[in-house]
Amino acid sequence: MIKTKNENTNIFSDEKEFEAIISDLTTNWAVQEMNQYIQHFDTSCFDHCKKVAYYSYLICKKHGLDYRSAARGAMLHDLFLYNWRKSQRDVKLEGLHAFVHPKIAFQNAIHLFQLNEKEQDIILKHMWPLTIFAVPKYRESFIITFVDKYCAIEETLTYFQKKKRFRQLSRYAYIFLAMVILRL
Repeated sequence: MIKTKNENTNIFSDEKEFEAIISDLTTNWAVQEMNQYIQHFDTSCFDHCKKVAYYSYLICKKHGLDYRSAARGAMLHDLFLYNWRKSQRDVKLEGLHAFVHPKIAFQNAIHLFQLNEKEQDIILKHMWPLTIFAVPKYRESFIITFVDKYCAIEETLTYFQKKKRFRQLSRYAYIFLAMVILRL
């Protein structure tokens, strides 16, 4: 598909608008600290959140939803500021990372920024359906939840593709599939 001048202009204006929406977040010291933590293999927590935020912004904007809250909530959804790969004792978590990090990210975000109800819901419930009782309240929250999973898978596949570790990846795929089947 050949892009017209108007389509290119929209892409650039979307990127500028997106950056303007999250600029106060991305320049904050705590959000910048997310660059120090790896989220998925070789993707920093900051880069992961920014990718989730941008894709969510585009989807919500296209569908006439609150793209501003989506972008801001997604940018802060993993503001947990610790190395989740360390043992639970070293990090002093009161539960498994997958279940507790949304609350930690929420506490960090609410301490640093004024968050509206949608942004709060996005941060607290982005791990649904793993956190089965934390069902998102807003359509934007559901979008961030699925975009987050999409980005995690994409980052993982990109890493394994770069490392040419397809055998190891397939082993993890079988383990994941077995876990899904056993939960049914």
